Parts: sequence; structure tokens; C-alpha cells
Amino acid sequence: MSHEHVSNTKRIWLVFGILSVVTTVEVFLGIIKPEFLHMTNLLGMNLLNWIFIILTIFKAYYIVWAFMHMEGETPVLRRAVVWTVIFLILYLTFILLTEGNYIYGVFKNATIKWNF
Repeated sequence: MSHEHVSNTKRIWLVFGILSVVTTVEVFLGIIKPEFLHMTNLLGMNLLNWIFIILTIFKAYYIVWAFMHMEGETPVLRRAVVWTVIFLILYLTFILLTEGNYIYGVFKNATIKWNF
């Protein structure tokens, strides 16, 4: 019985290309900070930050999908792993934003102003 070796070079370059494009977009937006994205608020945060969060979640999902070979697993296992990670990232983001906003409000309205 012979096993034929299948080259994954094309797939590796495709994954590299997609992740490179997304990272380049993130870096480009971080450098130029378009005013219409930076000064427009949505749900208490500017659109530029929302774009960064969404692109980061996409990259994390794609890395799990490609490098952990999730596309070859059963749909139930894929959903269990990927949805759990996405939920935890969204939950962490929510907690960080909520607590950060609370702490900002405490220092903004306090009699002692920003001692650190």
C-alpha cells in the first residue's frame, strides 16, 4: 500500500496571504486613523476600535480553522471549539469595556483627579 504525499504549499501561501492582508489593513488603519472612523461612536466605542476587534476575531478564527485543521473535523467539534473561543473573546471584550468605562467614570467624577 503506497501513500501519496500531497503538497500543501498552495494552501500555506493562501493562508499566509489572507492573514497578511488582514494584518496590513489593521496596521494601515492604525497608522492613518481615519477621522470618520475614529470620531464616530457606536455602542460607546469608536468605529475604528470595532474594526480592530472584528479583524482580530476573524484572524483568530482563521488561524484556528487553518492551522488547527478544524475544517477537516466534524461539524459538532468545530462548533464546540470555535463558538466557545468566539464567545470567550466577546465576553472578555465586553468585561474590559464595561469595567474600563466604569473606572473612567469614577476618576472623571471624583474629587481627586487622575493621580497616576
